[in-house]
Amino acid sequence: MAPYQYIERPSPFSAKGAATRPVHAVTPSDLEAGKLDAVALAWAKAAGFKAEAGALLLLPTAEGEVGSALFGLGSEPAEAPFITGKLSKLLPAGDWHVETSTLGDAHLALGYGLGTYGFSRYKSEKQKDVRLAIPVTADAGDVERQLAGVFLARDLINIPTNEMGPLELEAAFRALGEHYGATVTSIVGEDLLTRNFPLVHTVGRASVSPPRLLEMRWGKKGHPRVTLVGKGVCFDTGGLDIKGAANMALMKKDMGGAANVMGLALMIMDAGLEVDLQVLVPAVENSISGNAFRPGDIYRSRKGITVQIDNTDAEGRLVLADALAYADENPPDLMIDMSTLTGAARVALGTELAPYFTDDEALAGKLMDAGRTEADPMWRLPLWMGYDKDIRSRAADITNSPSGGMAGAITAALFLKRFVTATRSWVHFDIYGWVAAEKPQAPVGGEAFAIRALYRTIRDMAAK
Repeated sequence: MAPYQYIERPSPFSAKGAATRPVHAVTPSDLEAGKLDAVALAWAKAAGFKAEAGALLLLPTAEGEVGSALFGLGSEPAEAPFITGKLSKLLPAGDWHVETSTLGDAHLALGYGLGTYGFSRYKSEKQKDVRLAIPVTADAGDVERQLAGVFLARDLINIPTNEMGPLELEAAFRALGEHYGATVTSIVGEDLLTRNFPLVHTVGRASVSPPRLLEMRWGKKGHPRVTLVGKGVCFDTGGLDIKGAANMALMKKDMGGAANVMGLALMIMDAGLEVDLQVLVPAVENSISGNAFRPGDIYRSRKGITVQIDNTDAEGRLVLADALAYADENPPDLMIDMSTLTGAARVALGTELAPYFTDDEALAGKLMDAGRTEADPMWRLPLWMGYDKDIRSRAADITNSPSGGMAGAITAALFLKRFVTATRSWVHFDIYGWVAAEKPQAPVGGEAFAIRALYRTIRDMAAK
């Protein structure tokens, strides 16, 4: 069965047995050492080709047609493992293969595939049809499922909220589950109060699209239990503490946590990992109307902890709180939550590193190792309990928005930690969900953060 696609696309890879033209991926030292045939070296010298990272030189046949290409890796190819993402934009249409390269074959193929992504749902022009053969030493199935997981996350984030509100996110969630035979349920609207998810209801009740808690179950009981929780705020106006226009412009991406855990779930299910998987997405829109929640309101959470609302724009931690508390009632072996939660995380680490928080030292080490191996960068930030006093409230147990603005990513993580008390291995990711400047493997737009590294971590866990 082919990996699930939310938006159908042709494969970026050549069919088996297809006639392909060669691409020689080379470094400047390869040219200096004369590691190409004399004709190719002569063309490179005549054209001034220096093998800079991402540079391409097309080489003709004796008949004057394009027969092969030289592709520059630069002096430090290890620093740009997905530089092959540029090939789909530079090569002429047709089928190609990489003849020689110092890059690992899996990274070579994955980098190329990631670079083929385009969000053309609302455009009429077609993309160039360039295909690359997956090296025979690479696991083609694993490359394709990782690509599908990343593309799913990108697609869900890129679709505007008029077509990706809570209702539509549920439809996408159900379609993913149905593709892999998972069980999918939802709790919608006033039923959230009946079923004791008060904070999810509070944040989403002002929208014309009712709030909901989505749940997916897949796998077999007895296998390691893994729970994924993703923030699904499909649009965030900021509520009554309304955002400015500039800060609201990208808020279709505020469901990036949900998109990322769905992409990760795709990889897990497509690989058939021996885990007992649960995926939870509180799907809401933080809107403004007469029944919107207000600054100063106090609500009792599912866990019984009372929360004072000191800023309606700190809504993500509220919906996650109920979902985490629910998951924690039957503690999994590993709980992962992902959310586009704080601007403070971006101030700390910028837009390219995925910050994460955990008290599990062994897990932290595994995640860092997987991030390096998969070229899927992340960085651990501290769950510094010295700041726990900052989330206390005079009128309630805790506040959703500590005053002062210091260590905002840490205090948000400490807020969530209050709702995870039984699960021993929990990690919280505060991701950006967006590529701000084009990369070889990614255009500007929605992006998957850390899910390839998480997939590797869970795959290793399931194999034991």
